[in-house]
Amino acid sequence: MSIDTETARRVAKLARIAVDDADLPVLASELNGILNFMEQLNEVDVEGVEPMTSVTPMRLKRREDVVTDGSQQEAVLANAPDAREGFFAVPKVVE
Repeated sequence: MSIDTETARRVAKLARIAVDDADLPVLASELNGILNFMEQLNEVDVEGVEPMTSVTPMRLKRREDVVTDGSQQEAVLANAPDAREGFFAVPKVVE
């Protein structure tokens, strides 16, 4: 697939990027380079290759999935303009 200047203009418009007419050939060339690189990547055989999180093999850090209160109630309520009995106090809205 090849990108011409008209397609580059349309892509710029869809991306809401202001591109001068003089810069459209450069943009088209850069988009063609990106597409060529993507075609090269599609040629790579990845059959049997497991997905990785990094180029160096490592195990993700995990913690036990336990529900807690966060032990920060006092710190959170310290910033509240009005707090009562461990909760935010707000004005009554519905009567």
